[in-house]
Amino acid sequence: MIWYYILLYALIQGMTEFLPISSSGHLILAHEWVNGQMQNAASDESARWAQDAIIDIAVHVGTLFSVLLYFWRDFFVIARGVILSAFGNAQLRGSEDVTQGRNAAFYIILASIPVVIAGFMLHKWQPDWLRSPEVVAWTTLIFAYALWLADRFAPHKLDVGKMTWKSALIVGLAQVLALIPGTSRSGITMTAARGLGYTREAAAKFSLFLSVVAISGAGLLAGLDVLKSDNAQLGIDAALAAMISFVAGYVAIAVMIKWLKNHDFTPFVLYRALLGLVLLLIVYL
Repeated sequence: MIWYYILLYALIQGMTEFLPISSSGHLILAHEWVNGQMQNAASDESARWAQDAIIDIAVHVGTLFSVLLYFWRDFFVIARGVILSAFGNAQLRGSEDVTQGRNAAFYIILASIPVVIAGFMLHKWQPDWLRSPEVVAWTTLIFAYALWLADRFAPHKLDVGKMTWKSALIVGLAQVLALIPGTSRSGITMTAARGLGYTREAAAKFSLFLSVVAISGAGLLAGLDVLKSDNAQLGIDAALAAMISFVAGYVAIAVMIKWLKNHDFTPFVLYRALLGLVLLLIVYL
């Protein structure tokens, strides 16, 4: 794949993965444009789908490391809580910070189970219609309205430390909808968390924590696909894309978290609504 197309995919992923505007939807639109530009685009639809999917997941893996780096202190607390709960003495297991870390790990895993199961099934099925611009247009528009409703009318009094297993499960079930491109994994999980009364910053933080499991699972499947393809160049392309998206993703996280401390989701809602309307006009007219 040409290097500047890889750069395009990686920057799009890095800048949109953690914003509630759907990175997968933007990537699909980019793939449609690039494949229309390339004279040597794969004529086999299934082969093209597989190559695009591997590059997409590679840039997702890059953003995974940006989350781990940005929230390394939180993940250290979580890992410490899990380890000490399993191997520490009774006094350590009962301490407040260990309990919080252990509970956070439990909520992240619980909320991730639905999308891991559904994602594995979708990976085997690989329906082409899910990657159509028409689907992206409608989901971009519909879930923009859902985010606006949750952000406008729900209370915002709970921080991420007030997460419960019921709330985590609801957010996790909502995350399954993100398998439909244009929905936005971060967008739908933030919408669900806001609807449950969590603050904007808490909703964003829990959504970012969930991305670690979701992206890790997808990255594992993509890595197996690369090995099976026996395509060394595809592996190099995927590694380059991951590195670029890592840098872009880190910057995007920092900007979004800073913004949500004092502002709402309105700019993201307006952007999604405008993009959805433009896409619908292009598709139907």
